[in-house]
Amino acid sequence: MVATRLFFFASVIALAAATPFVGNLVLHESTDVVPEGFVKTGPASPDTQLNLRIALVQSDPEGLEKALMDVSTPSSELYGEHLSKEEVEKFVAPTQESVDAVNSFLKANGLTSKVISPAGDWLSVSMSVKQANALFDADFQTFTHSETGQSAIRTLAYSIPASLKGHLDLVHPTISFPNPFAGKVLASAPLESFAGAKNLSSRAVPASCASTVTPACLQALYGIPTTKATQSTNKLAVSGFIEQFANAADLKTFLTDFRTDMSSSTTFTLETLDGGSNPQNANEAGIEADLDIQYTVGVATNVPTVFISVGENFQDGALEGFLDIINFLLNMASPPQVLTTSYGQNENTISRALANQLCNAYAQLGARGTSILFASGDGGVAGSQTTRCTTFLPTFPSGCPFMTSVGATTGISPEAATTFSSGGFSNYFGTPSYQSTAVSSYLTRLGNTNSGLFNRSGRAFPDVAAQGQNVEIIVGGSAELVAGTSCSSPIFASVVSLLNDRLIAAGKSPLGFLNPFLYSTGASALNDITSGHNTGCNTNGFATMTGWDPVTGLGTPNFAKLLTAVGL
Repeated sequence: MVATRLFFFASVIALAAATPFVGNLVLHESTDVVPEGFVKTGPASPDTQLNLRIALVQSDPEGLEKALMDVSTPSSELYGEHLSKEEVEKFVAPTQESVDAVNSFLKANGLTSKVISPAGDWLSVSMSVKQANALFDADFQTFTHSETGQSAIRTLAYSIPASLKGHLDLVHPTISFPNPFAGKVLASAPLESFAGAKNLSSRAVPASCASTVTPACLQALYGIPTTKATQSTNKLAVSGFIEQFANAADLKTFLTDFRTDMSSSTTFTLETLDGGSNPQNANEAGIEADLDIQYTVGVATNVPTVFISVGENFQDGALEGFLDIINFLLNMASPPQVLTTSYGQNENTISRALANQLCNAYAQLGARGTSILFASGDGGVAGSQTTRCTTFLPTFPSGCPFMTSVGATTGISPEAATTFSSGGFSNYFGTPSYQSTAVSSYLTRLGNTNSGLFNRSGRAFPDVAAQGQNVEIIVGGSAELVAGTSCSSPIFASVVSLLNDRLIAAGKSPLGFLNPFLYSTGASALNDITSGHNTGCNTNGFATMTGWDPVTGLGTPNFAKLLTAVGL
């Protein structure tokens, strides 16, 4: 009898240990749509380990937004008084009640979390697919992208205990999908295939710029100075993802060919995270990484430039890397004054909760005094690079109101929009106040064109533009021409960095979050683009117009006018 009772109690204990403690579950996030190109290929193996991230509800995101706008709006008394690391974290840190509630839930199920953000609002936790399915009432499946073969384990819905509502903001990766085309630069071709494009020294710069863009073209077109920056504290950061590596030898060749006034040994420093690296074999040189480094180091003369290589020590896709690089910079006592990123994806592949969390991360870094610029995308109104759609697809993070989105132009007489320049209106974020007048004016002139194809009340993008077609780079020792808004973002970022150098030298604050400045005192310092349009979704997309438009934004930089606009 005693032995029987012992066996009975042992069985009960074993059953309890195998049964997840979840409480009353309520649906938290779901999606009805699998992103284009992905097909369900079967249930994920129950033993596969998932490296999940849990976002806790932040204590005061509204306060953070107000603080960001106060230090970023030229008419504000607090303009330029950027926040400290500790001041930002007070807005973001979850309450102790939220921390305890989520950790108690995890501990009750034999799980231990790790804090992965400076403010403690993000946790990481590993568990098997079987346990995740049980804990979150999920159905993790394997989805494969038919064109690239990339696979991802995702669920189309998940639930959380009712007791965690108001404490747990989201679990990732769950309903958000990766971008299989991340880092793909458009129109890469050997330079020799472009007639007359090779010998820069034998032709006049203005004429050559119509077919081939080099640093000299940008200096002539935008008035970018060649004088050396002087402030060592002024940093320009370049994001690197998906094993795109910046090659120092290619940069040396680029400077030798196109910046003879600079030392060809001028280079960049390296930071790594998530297992990132930057091997220097010629055959590993990345088109995207080389482009970004050559048009920052080679345009922002003498501005200290850092290449941040984000590895892939996470679940999959670039979204984790997007978050990690911001948290990496937020953890610094003095983060770079400018960050340029040439990656993104369609907004509809990301859950609203995750998009909001990433957007709030940009607000944090902006409040610290960093200008965050992203390429707007290369699919016109069809999104990142997608061409098949029935309604216009906004891109992310361009739809986030707390960063600066950069579109693409081409030509010099006149400078015109490229058809691939992504632009439009977010379906997740509303029109921010700083751009409401400019956007309203455009929509009035647009009338009923494209009616029903986009969200007229959404955050509009891009904000600005720069050259993005037939841009000359060196890759693996060879000259190539490339195209894409991937070219435009580092070019505009270089202009901002040179402005910051002058501001810091004058004892002033760097520009920080740019948009409130750009849409007010900075608007008249940009070259308005009124020629061209973007395309996509079997339409002519949006047309450029006088003033802001969803192809080239407010326009391209005029350095002399921008200097005046920033008070120099």
